[in-house]
Amino acid sequence: MSVALWIIATLLVAGVLTYKRASLVAFSAGLVAMFAVGSIAGIVGPVLWVILAVILVPLNITSIRQSLLTKPILTAFRKVMPEMSDTERDALEAGTVWWEGEVFGGDPDWSKLHNIPKAELSAEEKAFLDGPCEEVCKMLDDWQVTHELTDMPEHVWQYLKDNKFFAMIIKKEYGGLEFSAYAQSRVLQKLAGVSTVLASTVGVPNSLGPGELLQHYGTKEQQDHYLPRLAKGDEIPCFGLTSPEAGSDAGAIPDSGVICKGEWNGEEIVGIKLNFNKRYITLAPVATVIGLAFKMYDPDGLLGDKKELGITCALIPRDTDGVEIGRRHFPLNVPFQNGPIRGTDVFVPLDYIIGGAKNAGKGWRMLVECLSVGRCITLPSNSAGGIKQMALATGAYSRIRRQFKLPIGKMEGVEEPMARIGGNAYLMDSVTTLATAGIDLGEKPSVISAIAKYHMTEKLRACMDDAMDIHGGKGICLGPNNYLGRGYQGVPVAITVEGANILTRSMMIYGQGAIRCHPYVLEEMNASAESGPEALNKFDKALFGHIGFAASNFVRSLFYGFGGHRLSSVPASDSSKQYYQQMNRFSANLALLSDVAMGMYGGNLKRKERISARLGDMLSYLFIGSAVLKRFHDQGRLKEDLPLMHWAMQDTLYKLQEAQIELLRNMGGVGTAMRAVMFPFGRIAHRPSDKADHKVARILMEPNDVRTRLGEGQFLSPEGHFGFLEETLVNMIKCEPLHAKICKAAGERFSFTQLDALAERGLELGVINEEEAELMKRTEEGRLRTINVDDFDPADLLAGQAAFDYALKNLTDKKQGEAA
Repeated sequence: MSVALWIIATLLVAGVLTYKRASLVAFSAGLVAMFAVGSIAGIVGPVLWVILAVILVPLNITSIRQSLLTKPILTAFRKVMPEMSDTERDALEAGTVWWEGEVFGGDPDWSKLHNIPKAELSAEEKAFLDGPCEEVCKMLDDWQVTHELTDMPEHVWQYLKDNKFFAMIIKKEYGGLEFSAYAQSRVLQKLAGVSTVLASTVGVPNSLGPGELLQHYGTKEQQDHYLPRLAKGDEIPCFGLTSPEAGSDAGAIPDSGVICKGEWNGEEIVGIKLNFNKRYITLAPVATVIGLAFKMYDPDGLLGDKKELGITCALIPRDTDGVEIGRRHFPLNVPFQNGPIRGTDVFVPLDYIIGGAKNAGKGWRMLVECLSVGRCITLPSNSAGGIKQMALATGAYSRIRRQFKLPIGKMEGVEEPMARIGGNAYLMDSVTTLATAGIDLGEKPSVISAIAKYHMTEKLRACMDDAMDIHGGKGICLGPNNYLGRGYQGVPVAITVEGANILTRSMMIYGQGAIRCHPYVLEEMNASAESGPEALNKFDKALFGHIGFAASNFVRSLFYGFGGHRLSSVPASDSSKQYYQQMNRFSANLALLSDVAMGMYGGNLKRKERISARLGDMLSYLFIGSAVLKRFHDQGRLKEDLPLMHWAMQDTLYKLQEAQIELLRNMGGVGTAMRAVMFPFGRIAHRPSDKADHKVARILMEPNDVRTRLGEGQFLSPEGHFGFLEETLVNMIKCEPLHAKICKAAGERFSFTQLDALAERGLELGVINEEEAELMKRTEEGRLRTINVDDFDPADLLAGQAAFDYALKNLTDKKQGEAA
């Protein structure tokens, strides 16, 4: 054996062991074995053995390793560790790590993903969707809600209460529906397709609100009193968290509760004096019970030695003295009930604290854990429902609406935004399905909830722009027949609430994800916060696990960068195989870049928000891609669904790649070196092609099984806009061969308009029968209703005081006329 061959063989053995994440002992044994082979071949002499022993012996003897390496590193680590507030620590420790931890780790086990049970509805849940949910969609007139009443009609409110729409999360023992998270998501998707006001009103009591907090943390007395009343709709809840001075930085709320003595029902008790000023509180104007977050203080030591107890959550009845409630905000012409709550020197008993006095100061942890569930469901589901409805509607409209003698959907310029709508409808429903499946398995996925909230609302914003562009004048003229405008106006609301999107992307996703998902960082942090020999042992174990993890990801990234990802193990042999393999590659890259970024920036990484955001984008797209592949797998890997799956995966992987390249470009020389490792031959992912766009657009433009699956669960009853569109689409397609027959018989190329007149011509020519003529006339009515927009008497557009003054003037003029 030559020296060169032995060196290559030794490097290969070391590389394979590192790739496989072998233990330190196994790695050392591998090197010793190769040195033994070298000795037999006369290559390795005593000097090399001594060097190897000097390196390996201290590393493998725990006491020496800890003394020479671990202890100094621990000392240095403690010096550079950034100071962490209690709220930051609670946020990091709250919730659980699920599939996002797998893709963060550089070696995703795809069998785990596919073994996650497929999300399905129970018979009871399906009956609710087909029954009460369908019925309330028929009852609601969104134009009446948004323009005339600025609220839902009383009979709709009562229907929601009577049918327990506000009690989907409440257990049956308290009279609730106790639906799965997946069922809640499907309900909200259906409602959101009809009215943002309706979906928001139903969504909030079932996410972050007193019901959720009571079930997890309330005392038995609180649960027995409030939960049955919430289930019946006798109580309407809201939750006051956001303050004028503390929006995204909810931990900085200035609202206070001071422990003191006061009078309650004629007796002196120890209670809480509250002062608060909340805003943006959904359902506040109509709420009967207020969940309130505030900072609690005990200056007189009435509860113990601690003066500042921290954030606390309490339940305050609406009619409590000093509570000011009832005024409304007006969020962008989407007038769901939303408004401020204020209170000055509001005195309440200690047992108003959720969970009682023992939960004083534990409110932030409670909120973060519950919000991680609610944020996974409400806004992502509303966004998915909105875009699914828009995909069907835009597809139908683009086939019905014609310009230049062909459906606008067949124009290449329109195909591009159409494909984005269709592809993202498939993707967004995939994400909500996987995220809610995790919740139903008992997970509290704080990182996934931030990913789902940010990316689903952002994708809805982009797709609503596309839908508006395709609809043109139909979209911009508000009125009873505009099914797009209010949703378009309301998109920024979803962007802003439940954690503003800028903050969610730049701080939350990766800020939590890097520490929660990394297999060793949190262990290192916890060990460094302890003292004594056990702290050193824990840190030693985490540190050398971390070193092996980083080395493995470097080897994987190098190997994959030179095409080795095509050899990585994946669970499919069909055309989805390439996507699993690319995900393996990007997962290893993310794991390595996380350690590189932590090494470069240390505790300052949380202040390098754009670096953090791009790392968060990588983690997000890995999760999103997993959701798409999971959906394709669960639905039987149907060949007909390939255009949607391909589009969604290509778009996701391209954006993942671009986020990574932008990250590397902004990491200086280290980024340049990492790019040489990760992209030695340039980019590997490409955005969807024109051909891919064409296939997705065509799916949306005519009835088919793929389109039906895409819009599954949405409201398509003939009584609504969308059912009418679907019916008109079917009729238009039926009329196309009739139109062609008439044109051929007349020897003239007629425009596909004035179908009623063409029907008469067809009858004269004897090429269609009366039934077909009637179809054409009915289709023309539908076509005109689809493309026309509403118009108004100027007086009908007046609102508020102007409308009152106008009506009063008309009445006065009428009476004067009668008197004359």
